Parts: sequence; structure tokens; C-alpha cells
Amino acid sequence: MSNFSVGFRASGTVQILDLHGELDAHTAAELEAAIQKCQKENQVNILINGANLLYISSAGLGVFMAYIEEVRECGGDIKIAALQPKVFNVFDLLGFPMLFDIVDSEDDAVGKFSAPDAE
Repeated sequence: MSNFSVGFRASGTVQILDLHGELDAHTAAELEAAIQKCQKENQVNILINGANLLYISSAGLGVFMAYIEEVRECGGDIKIAALQPKVFNVFDLLGFPMLFDIVDSEDDAVGKFSAPDAE
């Protein structure tokens, strides 16, 4: 059985989701529920802190893809920070850095929410 949990914190207008453990087909619903909770509470600036994320499967990655458009359509974004190298490699292999801001630290990610859009 997989071990996974999502913690909630806030930094100004940014909702931080702290991921712990292994995100796979058995635990992806927990991340989905966390993102849905943010949406329901109109918190669309979502920062995923992956410092304690030990593993991610394609099902876990699918959760990010399932919600990114909805969140951006509401004027927000999902940014990802502090991934462990082996987890980052999975994101990188599948091209996620072209779709998401993936940064080294939580502070960098929070700062990107307040930076003017480069588009």
C-alpha cells in the first residue's frame, strides 16, 4: 500500500500543497481532492512543494495535466518547487518543464506568482 499525504499551507495569496510520500494510481485521488478543494475555495495560485515527494507515477502526473488548464482559465497557475532529483527527472523526461514553472525553492515559486506575466 502506498504512503501519501497532502498538507495545506498559505503564503499570501498562494496556496501551498506539501506532498509527502508516493504519488501513484492508488493515491492520485488525494491530490485531485486537494486541488479541487483549492478551486472550490477560489484559491487558484497553487504551489506544489515536492521536497518530500519520494515517487511519482504516470497517474500522479496525469493529475497535474487534468487541472492545469482549468486553473489557468480562472486566472491562476500551478507551480512546482523543491522536487527531489529522481522525481524531477520523471517530470523532465515527459516535458513538464515546458508546461509548468518548476523551480528549486518554494521562495522562488512564490515570487513567480507575484512577478509580472512575461506573456
